[in-house]
Amino acid sequence: MKKHNLLIFALLTGTAFILSLFIGQYSIHLADMGDPSSMSFRVFFTLRLPRTVMAALAGAGLALAGYVFQTLFSNPIAAPDIIGVSSGASAGAACMILLMGSHTLLTAGGAMLGGFLAVMLTIALAKQAGSDRTASFLLAGVAVNAIAQALLMLMKRSADPERQLASIEYWIMGSFASVTLSEVVPAAILALCGIVPLFLLSKTVSLLSLQTDEAQMLGVPVAAMRMIVLILTTLVVTSITSITGLISFIGLIAPHAARLIRKNNDRRTMLLSMLIGAVLVLVSDSIARSWGSSEIPISILTSLIGAPYLVFLLRKGGHTLD
Repeated sequence: MKKHNLLIFALLTGTAFILSLFIGQYSIHLADMGDPSSMSFRVFFTLRLPRTVMAALAGAGLALAGYVFQTLFSNPIAAPDIIGVSSGASAGAACMILLMGSHTLLTAGGAMLGGFLAVMLTIALAKQAGSDRTASFLLAGVAVNAIAQALLMLMKRSADPERQLASIEYWIMGSFASVTLSEVVPAAILALCGIVPLFLLSKTVSLLSLQTDEAQMLGVPVAAMRMIVLILTTLVVTSITSITGLISFIGLIAPHAARLIRKNNDRRTMLLSMLIGAVLVLVSDSIARSWGSSEIPISILTSLIGAPYLVFLLRKGGHTLD
């Protein structure tokens, strides 16, 4: 049965991807797709295709990041927020909105810079603790997350309520509404520069969850590899969130669901996490743009999915890493 799980979710991902291309306020007519001047052609290639590609990439990338963090920190509730990546990106985006206005590229750049600064600060604090234990990175991440959240609240307090505050709040809630091809291409390249190496390093990621002495005995240069893995994962998260804004819960629930299905913690489970994440975001985005007269922020829908799933895990007595 385990061998068929990947195929089933690959088919589900493909189905969700195709349906996403044709779901929205404007109906795509296949008969008009051969005419580049038709509205259906322009909507499909200018709006729907970039948006759908970005949604699939966001779901897969955030799920991979959650899988890596949960494995690396041996913590079943770890997610991109655990070392302040998401909060750092939010603070960076908010800073750019305050200083430069709601310019898409500048906001994206600020988000990426904020995410990387948060990780660098986490690594620096962990080293200052004088310990190479995973727990030191985890505690440092919690501290950085709190600092980034405090800075974000200060910036929101000083923002113009009518323009800047609304832009900050909209970014924090996440959306694919303004995604264009010119944004998807660089974001996809950057994300894949993190996703591919992380997938190839899946065995090393699993070994990093062991005690430092045990991992070193197995030939893993713990300090160097942990830093490499953290930087690669941060690259994935920031390249996605810099374009989409924050997307809640995907990095938490997709790896849990994959482990629940496969009952282990290997490379195939990592891939299954990515497929589940892609399906969740594709379905959520399709609902977001077709339910009601105005678009719903994506994090509202992913939270509505994620919160009941956490309740389910609690009723099951929790779920630990294998």
